[in-house]
Amino acid sequence: MAQRREVLTALGLGAVGAHLHPQVFSLCGAFQKKNKTPKKPNIVFILADDLGWSDLSCYGGRFYETPNLDDFAQTGVRFTDAYASCPVCSPTRASVMTGKYPARFNITDWIPGMKAKNRKLITPQDLQELPLDEVTFAERLKESGYKTFFAGKWHLGGEGFYPQDQGFDINKGGYHKGGPRGGYYSPYKNPALDDGPDGEYLTDRLTDESIKFMEANKNTPFVLCLSFYTVHTPIQACNRHHLKFPKKKAEKMHGEDKSPFRRERRGVTKMRQDNPSYASMVHAMDENIGRLLAKLEKLGLDDNTAVIFTSDNGSLSTRAATNAPTSNLPLRAGKGWCYEGGIRVPAIMRLPGVTKPNSTCRAPITSTDFYPTFLDLAGLPQNPKQHADGLSLIPLFDKKVKTLARNAIYWHYPHYHGSTWTPGAAIRYGDWKLIEFYEEGEAELYNLASDIGESKDLSDAYP
Repeated sequence: MAQRREVLTALGLGAVGAHLHPQVFSLCGAFQKKNKTPKKPNIVFILADDLGWSDLSCYGGRFYETPNLDDFAQTGVRFTDAYASCPVCSPTRASVMTGKYPARFNITDWIPGMKAKNRKLITPQDLQELPLDEVTFAERLKESGYKTFFAGKWHLGGEGFYPQDQGFDINKGGYHKGGPRGGYYSPYKNPALDDGPDGEYLTDRLTDESIKFMEANKNTPFVLCLSFYTVHTPIQACNRHHLKFPKKKAEKMHGEDKSPFRRERRGVTKMRQDNPSYASMVHAMDENIGRLLAKLEKLGLDDNTAVIFTSDNGSLSTRAATNAPTSNLPLRAGKGWCYEGGIRVPAIMRLPGVTKPNSTCRAPITSTDFYPTFLDLAGLPQNPKQHADGLSLIPLFDKKVKTLARNAIYWHYPHYHGSTWTPGAAIRYGDWKLIEFYEEGEAELYNLASDIGESKDLSDAYP
């Protein structure tokens, strides 16, 4: 831990306001008008699990219902080209925490990963936890006076590597498992979350804990990370809504594709959003986000709180058999794949005084960018040596800025996955997307501006 303290000291955490973007001063100014005593803005970061780009109505989904997130998008900015830094969960979550690509800290697969047997390629031996010498955004903000809270899925290591070991004052439900071991109803079988009454719904409980934290810390700057387990398997209907979606006629609600499934190399991709249990889970998550935002307003904190919503990877639509729960159309494939369906995710931000209501941003962004954005919001100096691959999103809210100052975004997924993905990688450069498949030694090239579904390989035309 001595090494940790030396690093934090070297970061100069007391230097508030150094090298801030002009939009940040606008943000702080807007907040201070509401407060006689200047106060740092609160940060609420909501991370869904396995929620696809097309799972929200405001992103074109027509079977699921997400009225609260749709309304939230009307109050902030909706990113059309937001990406997870990996098509599976643990690497993306570590990237959010550190501002680095997964390969930098050797977590390139979900923990513990799938053991590849009798395969053509030998895959990397990943770490099984986020190293403690990584300085997370929670540690930076805690050192500057923020109260830090985490609820929900962690999946970045076992005991000794839990959220409370990585900068969070409070941890409700974050441990080493990637899914809800006891399912979505109490008893949860979760060592970091006390059981509630029999039948209590996990998504409700995590929101309840988050609301209690806000009520107890309404007079202190806080960072709240609500990391839903929803909609990770097992797919279990929310009892409140289990009768709602079977009545909907899915064939009239989704897409133009005539067939219900499509071959995807060695797998099968679902072409319909028609699972009522999955729909009820999405709806329950949306309902709880509405509760959280309403509580912010009731506490008088909404004008002093930055709220960010996104997902850790695309939804589960491609598998070895025809048993995937959802579809990512018009995007190709899903979780586990470096096609757009596996890595492009919803992202909505509301920064009072900075973001324009009901606006859209088409600049490509990725998971690494949240860390430096949080630093800007908190009035802390950037530290590129730590968040080496992330860039603050604040400049994008200047009308003159169209994209962030970097050449490309990269994905490195050298593993086999249950979705039938084989080791590979991808690069997005402008509108161009290159995907490499290591087993075959092949590369595919797409222009996303004209082909968001990655249906026309241009590698021969543009060698």
